[in-house]
Amino acid sequence: MAIEIFSRREQKYLITTTQYESLKEKLSHHMRNDQNGENGRYTVSSLYFDNAEKDIYFETKNKLKYRQKLRLRVYDHTDPNGTAFFEIKQKHKNVVHKRRLTMPLCEAYRYLEADTCTLDEYETSNPQVLREIDYFRRFYRLQPAMVVAYDRHAMHGTDDSNLRITFDFNLRCRKDELQLEKGPYGQHFIDPDLVVMELKIDHSVPLWLVRILQELDCEQRSASKFCTSTELLSNGEFKKTEIEQTTLGGHSNGYDQ
Repeated sequence: MAIEIFSRREQKYLITTTQYESLKEKLSHHMRNDQNGENGRYTVSSLYFDNAEKDIYFETKNKLKYRQKLRLRVYDHTDPNGTAFFEIKQKHKNVVHKRRLTMPLCEAYRYLEADTCTLDEYETSNPQVLREIDYFRRFYRLQPAMVVAYDRHAMHGTDDSNLRITFDFNLRCRKDELQLEKGPYGQHFIDPDLVVMELKIDHSVPLWLVRILQELDCEQRSASKFCTSTELLSNGEFKKTEIEQTTLGGHSNGYDQ
């Protein structure tokens, strides 16, 4: 059963494919491929939400101390009857909190298309999380905004299963045909020769991993898939250096990472 409520720290790196190949070899002595997918490899497609004012974009761009996103996610290719993961991703002082449920993709669409609804009528693994999603969506007036898709290689620590590293390739986005069953296609929003690496940890990075990252000159760097995709799809409306103050979701001046 998928974990539905959890917290962890995340560190992001933007590395080259050459660095990835070297990392993969060195990590094989300490980590194993994720049990999902084939040899830890699978495709992720996420439908992200925002409102007309782009509040979610600006909260993320401004790195507010408390910020959150809503997304509907599927893995590999699916159809409307396949399993979807509906989740709120919250971040506070570098700690990521996720509240997630599973439901059939067609059921998620039925919920999103309803003007008014009784939440108890939906088939879901966690009715409480659905209530939280519904409150968040209605408070911000969120609507489907874009699909972000990428190919992922995931690894877990052999001695510490809570240590997880993911490598994301072939990152694409689109703002039309937002049905997830249409597949993981779109415009590339990061150079195909680059890889987004994320360390997902409960506490601190183990010393052996710090040494490997230093040896291969892996530089920690923020790489928001959501913001970069929004900027690419905005037809010049948002510039990468643009900062705007927001009043929803947390305190400003949240440069805490």
